[in-house]
Amino acid sequence: WFCMQFFLCVIGMVLFIEGFPYAAFPAKMQHWIQKVLEMPPGALRGFGLVMMLSGLLLVYIGRG
Repeated sequence: WFCMQFFLCVIGMVLFIEGFPYAAFPAKMQHWIQKVLEMPPGALRGFGLVMMLSGLLLVYIGRG
């Protein structure tokens, strides 16, 4: 049961962190999204891979 509580806590924090910029700075987020739409797919894929690997590294460090 603890693992499920921890998982839900992590998902909740991710949703909070992801949603905060949209609530706090909606106009800037629209501008940023427009810039993302103009990026080539390869750059987005590379950015996504770097973010995924960074996340895995943080999980690895955090689980120590």
